[in-house]
Amino acid sequence: MSTTSETGNAPKATIRFAGSGLTLAADIYGDDNAPTVMLMHGGGQTRHAWGGAGAAFANAGYRAVSIDLRGHSDSDWSPDGDYSLQRYADDLIEVANTCSRPPALVGASLGGLASMLALATNSRSASTPLASCLVLVDVAPRIETAGRIKIQEFMRAGMRGFDNLEEAADAVALYNPHRPRPKDPSGLRKNLRQRGDGRWYWHWDPRFVSERNEAEEQSSTIVRTELSDAARLIDIPTMLVRGRMSDIVSDESVTELKELVPHAEIADVADAGHMVAGDRNDIFNAAVIDFVGRVMPVN
Repeated sequence: MSTTSETGNAPKATIRFAGSGLTLAADIYGDDNAPTVMLMHGGGQTRHAWGGAGAAFANAGYRAVSIDLRGHSDSDWSPDGDYSLQRYADDLIEVANTCSRPPALVGASLGGLASMLALATNSRSASTPLASCLVLVDVAPRIETAGRIKIQEFMRAGMRGFDNLEEAADAVALYNPHRPRPKDPSGLRKNLRQRGDGRWYWHWDPRFVSERNEAEEQSSTIVRTELSDAARLIDIPTMLVRGRMSDIVSDESVTELKELVPHAEIADVADAGHMVAGDRNDIFNAAVIDFVGRVMPVN
């Protein structure tokens, strides 16, 4: 399936990729023959979070592929309700392998964790590199507990739905108080769906949140160890873009990442929180395009 558009920052097409046992929706920006940059959003977000970045990469000469992760927006929901990191990593490997040359991986939060695990999985089973470089957007193997709980509480509260888009916009503004609340909340239609009861719900599989139960919380140490082991295997150029106001990535998180990936570059973005790309889009785009351009220049 493919739909096309040529308006402003809109993608030129929306297509579907085969993931690991399901299909994924993705917006495509730029020339199909240009080097590819894969954009992976955070948990509870959608491919639309990368609209500004996708257009900026296209303008810089790249092909940007912004993916709805499994269970999110227009991608398929896991038939068995399994939303473990490995499943997300397996999906990214499938998409990356469709590229004519190793793409750049740009992953925010959940998308970044899945990217790390995908690189490690590929290095253990394949002789060719999966990607040319990695950009982690406000995420590292060490995730601060308070920030993680804040995200989980926001997502669980949203499972009750909203009477209207204004109410949803109020909830987002409460979660991100440093970001101006949009006067027109209609843009949230990309992330919400109105159901038969008339209420608006975030468009992701409820099992993505409901299955994250106490047992998973108890296994967080195991997950962190798995991610640390994956990070040690990263041998491609890597950059962490951190929001200086982030409650997810601390100074200790950065120090640990530098120990695991000594060659990693760190870019701090002032006046930005966990949603770095949305908080300071121009600064974020400039930093990431410069990094990718040094590693994967446009011919």
